[in-house]
Amino acid sequence: MRANREIAELLEEIADLLEDREADSHRVRAYRKAAGRVRDAEEALQLLYSERGEQGLREIPGIGEGLAAVIAEYLKTGRSTLRDDLAAQFDPVHLFRQLPGISEKLARRITGRLDVRSLEELELAAHDGRLKKLKGFGPQRVQAVKEVLAGRLSRSTRGDQGRTRVDRGNGGTSPQPPVSLLLDIDREYREKAQAGELNKIAPRRFNPEGKAWLPLMKTEAHGWFLTVLYSNTSRAHQLGKSHDWVVIYYRRDGREGQCTVVTAHQGGLAGHRVVRGHEPECRRHYGIS
Repeated sequence: MRANREIAELLEEIADLLEDREADSHRVRAYRKAAGRVRDAEEALQLLYSERGEQGLREIPGIGEGLAAVIAEYLKTGRSTLRDDLAAQFDPVHLFRQLPGISEKLARRITGRLDVRSLEELELAAHDGRLKKLKGFGPQRVQAVKEVLAGRLSRSTRGDQGRTRVDRGNGGTSPQPPVSLLLDIDREYREKAQAGELNKIAPRRFNPEGKAWLPLMKTEAHGWFLTVLYSNTSRAHQLGKSHDWVVIYYRRDGREGQCTVVTAHQGGLAGHRVVRGHEPECRRHYGIS
């Protein structure tokens, strides 16, 4: 049984990762406050969840729908997709090494030669043929990767877990913004940033001079509360993409998540802005077969 202390440490780790990413300050505080509530809770959350599910978790003050989903996933699987994805933005090798059959050498080969940084991107590479071109990835290993990711992503990323997933056009209510809205927000942000119309902040990371260079936009659209800024990750700086990659944080009705929009440089989407991990939806948006 997982102790409340362990769950609180998970939430604090997520808060730290979000803070490193210059995430919305309200979101960071929500995770820190939730960690304190969990640590001080008289009842074991594992028992509460076993008896009443996510509804029981949401009865704890400060634990909304999104936080309850994060805690529930951890209690069920011993893992947190949100924590793993945030950590992978700094060390994707660590993320890929957790997959069966992928050694550190193979993980480094994936990130170094394919520039793949997330499980969603790895799944796409497995299906579009890029992964099988790497040394060490024969048909059986590629198939194993497909099967593992199909199970993991369908259970966590594509499930109703409040993770970064966009509306796939099924017409139903989605806990994530549709691709069309994300691309509109990306365009608005870049236009305003280039025109000097946005306030700039001084990020702590990769900014030894403390210069206020990072444009920040907060807006609301169709009920979504959005915080938008250029990517300030080590990878973005290494590749000279810190003014191309745009990170969008979104929340609504207790659901929250994030995505990154980039300029595609290969394939049918070359030259178009693309929501990472959701290339099929972007193809439909642009009318590309």
